[in-house]
Amino acid sequence: MFDSAIILIPAHNEALSVAAVIREVSQRTNCHVVVIDDASTDHTATVARKAGATVLSLSVQLGAWGALQTGMRFALQRGYRFVITMDADGQHEAADLSRLFTPVYDGQTDVCIGACTRRGSRMRKIAWVFLKWVSGLSMDDITSGFRAYNRKALELLSGRDATLLEYQDIGVLAHLKRNNMSINEIQVNMCPRLTGHSRVYSSWLMVAYYMVQASILGFSKRSNR
Repeated sequence: MFDSAIILIPAHNEALSVAAVIREVSQRTNCHVVVIDDASTDHTATVARKAGATVLSLSVQLGAWGALQTGMRFALQRGYRFVITMDADGQHEAADLSRLFTPVYDGQTDVCIGACTRRGSRMRKIAWVFLKWVSGLSMDDITSGFRAYNRKALELLSGRDATLLEYQDIGVLAHLKRNNMSINEIQVNMCPRLTGHSRVYSSWLMVAYYMVQASILGFSKRSNR
């Protein structure tokens, strides 16, 4: 089943955690693992290669979504039918990969999201409720980066219209919905980050920037549906 899938892991300064993620994935699947090194200033690329991943190194930091788009285009060039995305910080458990991937592999849905609404601070949960209301999206977890995509969704998200999106949540999900892609969720457990902290929810200033940007995007996408 996993022979037709590639796992993409965007990483920026995740040298302390990315090897453990790669090893766990390799123990659970035979997937080709690709780490997109988003212009890290530490040894993320070296550590990831030593752990057995293919590394695509970006010379300019594009953010998680830009890094994922790079990986998606790589997957299309290599002829993969499916893509699974995971974070490099150790939050996503490889034990859930089969449950996440099966609905997409079996053709039940175009996209499957590993949702964990129990996680996160009060700040994050308030943001979720507001952004779901603004955008009209019905998913429980709009920020999870633990996802599986089929080739149809992969071709859409690697295209030009998705290039200017900054985050992989509101804009990506609204873009999928607007193009009639089916999206399902499964409940998964997520671990605390092995190192570091969320770049979006690290301060009230960052949250304010994210909320304004996501709100405008969500409302505009909702108006166009």
